[in-house]
Amino acid sequence: MRRTVVSALVVALTASLVGAALMPRVPRLGVQTTGDPDLARTARAAVPDPKGHRGLAVALVENGRIRTAGLGDRDPDGRPVETRTAFEIGSVTKVLTGMLLADQAAAGVVRPDDRLGDTWPTVTGPARDVTLAELSSHRAGLPRLAAGSALGWARVLWSNVSGGNPYAGQDVHGVRNIADRATPGDGRGEVHYSNVGPSVLGQALAAKAGATYPDLLEARLLRPLGMTATVVATGADDLPADRAHGSRAGGRPSDPWWGAGYAAAGVGPWSTAEDLARLVAATLAGTAPGADAATARFRSDDDTRIGYGWFTTRHGDREIVWHNGGTGGFRSYVGFERATGRAVVVLANTDKGVEAVGLRLLGVAQEDAEAATPALPLWIGAGLAVAFTFVGGLSLFGTARRRELDRVTLLASTVWAFAYLGLGHRLGDWSLVPAWLWPLGAGLSAAAVALAATRWRALPAVDARVPWRRLLSVASSLCAAALAVAAVIA
Repeated sequence: MRRTVVSALVVALTASLVGAALMPRVPRLGVQTTGDPDLARTARAAVPDPKGHRGLAVALVENGRIRTAGLGDRDPDGRPVETRTAFEIGSVTKVLTGMLLADQAAAGVVRPDDRLGDTWPTVTGPARDVTLAELSSHRAGLPRLAAGSALGWARVLWSNVSGGNPYAGQDVHGVRNIADRATPGDGRGEVHYSNVGPSVLGQALAAKAGATYPDLLEARLLRPLGMTATVVATGADDLPADRAHGSRAGGRPSDPWWGAGYAAAGVGPWSTAEDLARLVAATLAGTAPGADAATARFRSDDDTRIGYGWFTTRHGDREIVWHNGGTGGFRSYVGFERATGRAVVVLANTDKGVEAVGLRLLGVAQEDAEAATPALPLWIGAGLAVAFTFVGGLSLFGTARRRELDRVTLLASTVWAFAYLGLGHRLGDWSLVPAWLWPLGAGLSAAAVALAATRWRALPAVDARVPWRRLLSVASSLCAAALAVAAVIA
């Protein structure tokens, strides 16, 4: 027994040392700086914690003057963030779609109270009765996300594990089908955040204009504002050549997102800090096409109201008009304060939130600014890191100590021990959890394998009254583990 324990400890120590070389490498905001040096210093001071960030592009509008700066790296190779570096902007696109609605309403093409079915006649389901204003303000009672089918949900799950694009293959036809099948819920008339609503709105406005959403956006908003670096990628060929590369805050690379169907909600648009500064400056001044979209019209909660896409929230004695965005490997924030005439843009190439940075640049108190960063997803990432790193080894220890045991069961538990370890490496947010915990998990799993190996020879191949049932159960478990491993190495 003592010999077994010593062997397990040696194996655990060796595995931990190997794991230390393989443990997650957490991005950290680099020291490189480009653009306006004063703004770069101010922005760096506004970052609560540089761990989990790789690079930031910021813009500040004061007295009608736009200043921009780049901080850190745009990719793991260490190339600096520059003024022309493009980032995925995610749901910031929803304000562009809301401004398209306001612009088309001002032009007399549509009215905000028009029904969806009158604007996009090919939509025939119950959602045809919601209004364009409801779609733009998240009050249409539509779900946050609809993948369209069981296969679509499987693709979303796989993408979350592998870091891929969950919206691949979602075209305009698919979004229209979702609109056909969607039934507005009991929450219609209340603000419930939805990616489906703005997507349907954007495609409806494009159909009414006889254009695609990217073309309508280019003609009515981007070109008049001189936003020449902003593009909507509906395929790999549309991706900007000079772009940042995204990753999770824990270091896992993420593929770019694109898909024509959800483009109006934030899947596929890329922009620069300078381009978005033109947008917020003109919206603040009231000269942007559809600037009236930023007018708060409907109440979301005690502190927040919403217009067409734009939120308005009170932070202490300051009232900020804003929107944020997030994709698999990027975060974004745009906001402005009418009272001071100041506007800000913050773009990041990891999925660590930047709301606090933007609010601090707008002059919001640090405590209020940090409270505005969404907390739940962060704790989920930390929990996944710890749970997956240790659950496999602990489970294998428990299995190896069972009296009634056979080889096929022990084999499945061993495979899962390392599958869980890989999932912890890929899915955990290691910017919140010490990365050295992962080598400890590797050592635990290796020690459990060593203990299991001491029992292997004495175990029967299959210990069950109905062997084929046990084999089927183990085979299905191994298939699931193989899928998890495939997602980890994808």
